[in-house]
Amino acid sequence: MVDKYDSFFHVLRSPRYASSLLVFSMSETVELEPLQSEPVMANPEAETSTVSITMPSANADPVPNADFLSRLMIGFSYFVITISFPVSLWFCFRVIREYERGVWLRLGRLAQKDPVRPGLQFVIPWIDQIRIVDMRVKTLNVMPQAILTRDSVTVSVDAVIYTRVMNPTSSVLNVTHEKYATELLGQTTLRNILGTMTLAEILAERERIASHMRAVLDEATDAWGVKIERVEVKDVSLPTALQRSMAAIAEAEREAKARIIAAESEKAASVALKAAALEMADTPTAFQLRYLQTLNTISAENSSTIVFPIPIELLSIFKP
Repeated sequence: MVDKYDSFFHVLRSPRYASSLLVFSMSETVELEPLQSEPVMANPEAETSTVSITMPSANADPVPNADFLSRLMIGFSYFVITISFPVSLWFCFRVIREYERGVWLRLGRLAQKDPVRPGLQFVIPWIDQIRIVDMRVKTLNVMPQAILTRDSVTVSVDAVIYTRVMNPTSSVLNVTHEKYATELLGQTTLRNILGTMTLAEILAERERIASHMRAVLDEATDAWGVKIERVEVKDVSLPTALQRSMAAIAEAEREAKARIIAAESEKAASVALKAAALEMADTPTAFQLRYLQTLNTISAENSSTIVFPIPIELLSIFKP
């Protein structure tokens, strides 16, 4: 090949953009085929893989403190308790109340997954720690939240949340402060739910709002070992100008309805009076009896003035 081609002129090309390489010589031209890049196969496992968050309670060691140093510390602790008996007994017992449960940590590790029952419990003071969890229902007051509704009305809404710890181990290991975390979550959930509703829906559907909010909070706090017992929307505060406008609208509606009812009553009364007048016109005696009944009604009110109505027809005799 070297003897055949005396001189070559190589056209400079970029490895990214050139499609072919031309090699020129004095006698012939050689064209090389473009480089074919191999397709990159997508990894379906990488596309479908999701990041899963594992809570600390799921990673608890089933056999804690099994290493040599931990066993040495535990054995030394029992030795110190034995030689300092009975003084050490003042520091080795912990009382758990009936409405409480305990999470037992030994050397920073979870000693047992089941919560510690109420009563008198023996602990090693310097290596054991029992975190007390109150199992009673807690009341969380959601501070008033200024929310912009879907129809661009700013309202202030507050609520109350009733929670109870169902899993003491999860409430200690998975969240720093379950009560404070639930309260903050309640504030954001209240904002998110009411931000998609109109003012009329907020005022008329409080029970549905509370039910939806309870379902969302219960699902979010399940990993914390917290059960949402009840959610109630306490108050919906409107701006003063909006309150005045709504009051004026309601008053105008009530006045319109009152006028319509009064007009309908007058119409019904006129029909009844017409029927009564036609009936009395046929029997003059009935008209006289009605006249006497009216006088009797006036005299029953202890009035000293008696008015005698004079028919208009009698005045016609004085006309010229």
